[in-house]
Amino acid sequence: MSFGPYASFIVTSYALVTVVVLLLIIWIIADYRRQQARLLDLEASGVTRRSGRGATDIR
Repeated sequence: MSFGPYASFIVTSYALVTVVVLLLIIWIIADYRRQQARLLDLEASGVTRRSGRGATDIR
C-alpha cells in the first residue's frame, strides 16, 4: 500500500486525528466522573434533584 509522495502528510494527519479523538474521549469520561461525584456530594449535603419529585408534588 503506497500513499505516494504525500505519505508522511497522510500518516501524520491520521495520527493527529487519532490522538485528538482519544483525548476527547478521555476528557468526556473524566468530566462524567467529576459530574457524578459532584451530584453525590450535593445529594449527601441534602440537595435533591427536581426530577425526583412527581409533577403533582408542588411545595
